[in-house]
Amino acid sequence: MDEDLVGRARSGDHAAWRALVDRCTPAAWAAIRRFRLQEADANDAYAWTFCRLVEHLDSIRDPQAVGAWVASTASRECLRIVRLQRRVDLTDDPDAGSDGTLDDDPFEHDELEARRVAVWTAFESLSEACKRLLRILTTEPAPSYDDVSAALGMPRGSIGPTRARCLARLRQALPEAA
Repeated sequence: MDEDLVGRARSGDHAAWRALVDRCTPAAWAAIRRFRLQEADANDAYAWTFCRLVEHLDSIRDPQAVGAWVASTASRECLRIVRLQRRVDLTDDPDAGSDGTLDDDPFEHDELEARRVAVWTAFESLSEACKRLLRILTTEPAPSYDDVSAALGMPRGSIGPTRARCLARLRQALPEAA
């Protein structure tokens, strides 16, 4: 289905483009929500994700995996926004946090953000199969293994072991401090 929509959208079919956006929107928002951005930033990430899809529609190698491509791109757009937000806010009080209130540990937010970026960077280094599986398994509400099996075309009994291997690869890709 995605392959057909991508093909028709590539040839300029506006209805197919709208259907493709509708089909990929849940994947984009699932990725964006994980970053807990402010509403305006989340909306920007969403818009930029689909701008990137327009730019790269002709170069997507696996049109059947366009949803995974959109989710990965949404994550990268969120990371770009997070990096752009790393500005120093100057206040009159050197002990004040970025919101003007006093923080017990002014570096706690930066450390948390650095860990979040490290995890997403490590996640992006995983194979597409691992990223698809982990994304599906972390959606809300959690899907049943039967649904995961049907969506990914993998035996139900291999989901847990594959998940464990993917998480082990994710841990290996993380820097020690993360």
